[in-house]
Amino acid sequence: MTLPFRVNLPFARLVGLQLLRYESGEADIAVDLREDLTNSWGVMHGGVTMTLLDVTMAHAARAPWPGGDDALSVVTIEMKTSFMRPGLGRLVARGRLLHRSAATAFCEASVSDADGKLVAHATGTFRYLKSLPAGDQRIQRADASD
Repeated sequence: MTLPFRVNLPFARLVGLQLLRYESGEADIAVDLREDLTNSWGVMHGGVTMTLLDVTMAHAARAPWPGGDDALSVVTIEMKTSFMRPGLGRLVARGRLLHRSAATAFCEASVSDADGKLVAHATGTFRYLKSLPAGDQRIQRADASD
């Protein structure tokens, strides 16, 4: 069953990411292989796999926890990705929050193929924000309520 994303993510919609689980510092997100998402080898483009990992970790960072606020926004500070094998068919990423402070979250996520084989793994650091500094202005998230 696919869940609605909690925030407006136009690029995730364009790629076809599907939120499967979103709870207590964890998230599962899937994407199905399509020809327009492949590289010259006919397998999932690494940029799509990295997007899947990034969005999954960001969701794990902002997923509700006891007494927490799932309305928080996050931006990626850094991300390290390792690829193990080509991505074929339906890919599912499972992400989890490893540690958080008031301003920062540390997460990890793994992508597996339909056979359960590990395709890629990533770790990432995310910053919690209420608005995004951009030069001399501050951008509010389009779907933010505050």
